[in-house]
Amino acid sequence: MPSEVPLRWPRKREDIRFISINTNPSEDEKFIIGDGILLSLRQSLMFSLLLGVLYALAPTVWGEVSQRATLGNKLTSNGTGTPYSMNVTDCPGYALGSLQESDIGLTAQLTLAGPACNAFGQDISDLTIEVTYQSQSTLHVKIYDTANQQFTIPESVIERPAAPTTSYTGSSDLIFNYDAMPFAFWITRRSDPDAMPLFDTRTSSLPPTPIPPFNASDSSTAFDGFPLVFEDQYLQVASALPYGTNIYGLGEVIASSGFRRDIGTDGGVGTIQTHWARDVADPIDQNMYGSHPIYVEHRYNATTGKASSSGVLLLGSAGSDIFLQTPTNSKVSLVEYRIIGGILDFYFFSGPSDAEVISQYGSVIGYPMWQPAWGFGFHLCRWGYHNISDDIENVAQMRAAGIPLEVQWNDIDLYHAYRDFTTDPVSFPGDELRTFIRELAANNQHYIPIVDVGIAVTVNSTDVYDPFTRGVEEDVWIKNPDGSLYLGQVWPGYTVYPDWFSENILSVWTEGLKNWTEMGVEFSGIWLDMNEPSSFCSDSCGTGANYSALAPLSVAGTVVAGYPECYNETIWGPSGNMTINGTSTNSCTASSTTPAVVGRRGVGAGGEQGVNLNSPPYAIHNGKSPIGSLNRNTLATNATHYGGYAELDVHNMFGFMEEKTTHLAIQSIIPGKRPFLISRSTFPSAGKWTGHWLGDNFSKWQYLYLNIQGVLQFQIYQIPMVGADTCGFNGNTDEELCNRWMQLSAFVPFYRNHNTYAALPQEPYRWASVANASRIAIAARYALLPYWYTLFANASMAGLPPVKALFYEFPDEPELFTVDRQWLVGSDILVTPVLTPGATTVEGIFPGRGSVVWRDWYTHAVVNATSGGNTTLDAPISHINVHIRDNSALLLHQEPGYTIYETREGPYSLLVSLNAAGTAFGTAYVDDGISFPPGPSRSLTFQAADGTLKIESKGEYAILQKLETITVLGVQKPTQVKFQGSPAGGWTYKEATEELVVSNASVDLNGQLTLTWK
Repeated sequence: MPSEVPLRWPRKREDIRFISINTNPSEDEKFIIGDGILLSLRQSLMFSLLLGVLYALAPTVWGEVSQRATLGNKLTSNGTGTPYSMNVTDCPGYALGSLQESDIGLTAQLTLAGPACNAFGQDISDLTIEVTYQSQSTLHVKIYDTANQQFTIPESVIERPAAPTTSYTGSSDLIFNYDAMPFAFWITRRSDPDAMPLFDTRTSSLPPTPIPPFNASDSSTAFDGFPLVFEDQYLQVASALPYGTNIYGLGEVIASSGFRRDIGTDGGVGTIQTHWARDVADPIDQNMYGSHPIYVEHRYNATTGKASSSGVLLLGSAGSDIFLQTPTNSKVSLVEYRIIGGILDFYFFSGPSDAEVISQYGSVIGYPMWQPAWGFGFHLCRWGYHNISDDIENVAQMRAAGIPLEVQWNDIDLYHAYRDFTTDPVSFPGDELRTFIRELAANNQHYIPIVDVGIAVTVNSTDVYDPFTRGVEEDVWIKNPDGSLYLGQVWPGYTVYPDWFSENILSVWTEGLKNWTEMGVEFSGIWLDMNEPSSFCSDSCGTGANYSALAPLSVAGTVVAGYPECYNETIWGPSGNMTINGTSTNSCTASSTTPAVVGRRGVGAGGEQGVNLNSPPYAIHNGKSPIGSLNRNTLATNATHYGGYAELDVHNMFGFMEEKTTHLAIQSIIPGKRPFLISRSTFPSAGKWTGHWLGDNFSKWQYLYLNIQGVLQFQIYQIPMVGADTCGFNGNTDEELCNRWMQLSAFVPFYRNHNTYAALPQEPYRWASVANASRIAIAARYALLPYWYTLFANASMAGLPPVKALFYEFPDEPELFTVDRQWLVGSDILVTPVLTPGATTVEGIFPGRGSVVWRDWYTHAVVNATSGGNTTLDAPISHINVHIRDNSALLLHQEPGYTIYETREGPYSLLVSLNAAGTAFGTAYVDDGISFPPGPSRSLTFQAADGTLKIESKGEYAILQKLETITVLGVQKPTQVKFQGSPAGGWTYKEATEELVVSNASVDLNGQLTLTWK
């Protein structure tokens, strides 16, 4: 039935007028239209969103049934008349036999150990298990149906490591143990054999069942039993975990518990992490854009005071619920996987450090792409740059304010009728856009446009739109089960969706992008949006429809309400200023500066018989609800891909496959240069092809804090180029929030200011204080570019995370395990931002418990830090606290310029921070910052000890810029300073900061250097 859609946004509910249209929008970009009702802006004409929200929030009455019998969808038959039991209590598990061992592991057969239970599908009686000792630190355990009928991610989509040529069965730190009947397995450490296993599926290790629902209103949260279940539409396996252990990852998610996941101890309620890619405006405790079924466990032994880390990846694209829970009176916690298809493809990583776990994960799914140096600059965008003149004016205003601008972006305003690979002939004529982009390039700046995923269909015989017709000719669009085109709806009206499995999709996609550049859109990178994929209706709503009857959507007349916590627009008006006529606009009382909490919100072809692809028997908690339809705001799950793949099996990979295809296309369009991509929906291996922004957040202080956990999460997921929409996307920002956010984002990898249509403009030049904060923060960021660049080189070569939680570097300090209001850039830069309105100080912890000397980035003064607790730091407006760790040596740009190119052309400086023993160490990786694949490079090593600093240089890349200034902190006042054995001139000493500064050094970084002091 058609949904009803308001013609305009009303001020009162009774003013709503309706038209009929086939649509069912996402919750993307909610904003208030009256009486506290949240509606969507990105799909701003979809009133059916409200109906969907009301449905999801409606109370559900559970009858007198088995604890989990109600968790299924209404389908209770396997298509042959046999009802599903909807309960795993009587599932028999499996028996192991036909074991064969080899130099690299073992293979065995698993046979159903009793009568089939058919809980949420048909039990598969014959399975194969393959155990491969992949390396010293990685163990692969794969359990699949022997007949190979279940969907498995093709190697052509994600390349996995080849079988090892060296045997690790006797030396790997991970050991596979098993019971044959009933089959169960557990993973232990060779280096710590008596410790609790890292993963343990034995029922004797898990809590006794049945366990009642931990959410009384949701019977699916019960645990009826822990057998291994392997059915065509339902797989289940559980593992015991140490009580209250520390779990991180399992995203993408904004978790109310913070970066550390809620495991059901210490007052927590536990976690249900659903993996189903979903277009929704940054909800809390719900599944969202991406799917990353990997976790890191940081296990602390209170007896020894030592910690070690391990990791678990379940590599699969099926929708799933992953439970983290600690049942009442249980001595252990647990993780349980409930999956609606595919196989069990586990990888275990031994660490033992957190960074090593992340690196080992990268060695399986691929290390992150090489970033161009310019990608670390400041990016600026908004939905609502109405024409090319707005772009030109924006660039001019940024330069006039002295705020560095590296990349100008355009949102969907760029398009003609919202069609991909077009420009509006009036607002963004191609010739004028080409001239603008070339002027940017002449100033060493860059341009990025948006690409939405839905491709408009031609509405009649006179409509000409080559991207669609070429795709029809080359057969690259997703189909309905009957072979007709699947037609959803996005901004331009009815749309088709690229089938990334198609043999011809790369050529068609490349052609579309290349033609766009020839039309004037000479991009440096691409922004991929709405690639969950998003649809404003929940089925093939365009099938049989009159295409011309559905006009492109309009946002004309949109009004955005809402401001950050503590700004009251009814008192102070719409400016968002911190002061008006000298009076503070902070409406919070002095004792109430904590922002209010935003409430939690609620293999087969598509026609395969005997399987319900649209409503699988087990209902995952899509949108946090076991009644959340899988096709809400996306494609129907029986949509069919090339090769017969059903959308149900491959949905979570859609965005990642678009990113891979786009990356390869850009390589051919801009040969010899590194692609730059930012995308929304991601999956394991996406980091090889793209970076990520944290989606459609809100202009709230709460989201300023929440974006930190997002940045930390994506370091685990091997997508390190990540950041939030600075100053917030949805709603109106204000001066103070934007001031603090521009500072914070300068110390995360991806730095972009972006906001929604019709919201208060938030370019950093709009307020004097924000402009000042931006100049200060960007200068620090650009000075640190050699350090950032080196961290990302290490990510691309070894999978090491550029941004770290504090406990990664200080693993044995439990007080750090929940810290997610601070972070480390690399190992040596500690960032402590202000996250609350009206604050002039900030609390932060300095790791090391007094054993580490922390120095202020700006003044170089030593911090008088509280050991193991918080220290109060001054934090006036426009100031963000940044501190340097001792035992570090940082290569810096001495003179940050307006662009990355100008900055790189200037001289270097070196900042050395000695520890109490007088030592320091650091490295730097230098190349041309743009070539693809990376060309010649140079590696620098800085080492200080016993009053001597040595610089070693290796590589083929010639560094033309000189090292002009060397600053060494922690030096006792010297009487002589020597370069290469000869007295150095131009050195000074600051006793207050124990700071030796050697100026005008003009050191050639292509050679060796020795500096001594005594």
